[in-house]
Amino acid sequence: MSSGRASGGNGDSVDDEGSDENQGSDGGRSRFPRRVYAVGNEPDPRFSLANERTFLAWLRTSLALVAAGVALEALGFPQSAGFRGAAAFVFIALGLAAAGRAWFGWMATESAMRRNSPLPAPAVGFLLVIGIATGVLLVAFGLIL
Repeated sequence: MSSGRASGGNGDSVDDEGSDENQGSDGGRSRFPRRVYAVGNEPDPRFSLANERTFLAWLRTSLALVAAGVALEALGFPQSAGFRGAAAFVFIALGLAAAGRAWFGWMATESAMRRNSPLPAPAVGFLLVIGIATGVLLVAFGLIL
C-alpha cells in the first residue's frame, strides 16, 4: 500500500518519494569528505552547525596569524631583521597549523558525532599558545635589542 504519498495530520497529501529516509542520510547527494559522511547516522543539525562555526573560528584564527606574520615583514616593523623574520615565520607557521587544525578537527568531531562516540580532545591548542608566546617574545626582544 505504498504509493509514495502519505497523509499529513491535517488531511493533506505529502509526497515522500524524495524524503531522506528513502535516499539515505545524505538525501541522494554525494557529500565531501565522503569518509566522514559515509559512516554513522546524521547528528542533530544544531551540533553539526556548531562544529562548522568552530571550524570557521579556527580559520579566522589562521588568517589572523598569517596576517600578523606578513604584516611584520611587509610593514617593516622597526626592529632587528633577524628577530622580525623569525617572528614572522613563527606566526605564519602557526597560521598554517591552525588551518590544518580547523580541517582535521572538524572531520574528527563530525565523525565522532556521527558514530555517537566521545568527542576528540583538542590537539593543537597548547602548541598555538606556546607558538604565539614565542612570536610575541621574539617581537619584544627585537624591539629591545
